Amino acid sequence: MPGHWVYVVECVDGSFYTGYTTDVERRVREHDRGEGAKYTRGRTPVELVHVEAFDSRSAAMSREYEVKRLTRAGKERLVDSDAGTPPDRFE
Repeated sequence: MPGHWVYVVECVDGSFYTGYTTDVERRVREHDRGEGAKYTRGRTPVELVHVEAFDSRSAAMSREYEVKRLTRAGKERLVDSDAGTPPDRFE
């Protein structure tokens, strides 16, 4: 079972934040409480809009780097590719 995740949240101002975690639900809660990344503080609430699972930390971190380098249009395409597919539970 995968234990490493790359996620994208959409902030209240419409911007996207990409991160890595081992617990997606906890991390999104932290962002919402203003305890997450400095970027998301003051941009709450956030909404989870994309998630990818990986078996290793290094694979997840590599993908996080790739996603962070995408243009806004690229991130929108990534998020839109998930439209209508609710994320599974992340345990």
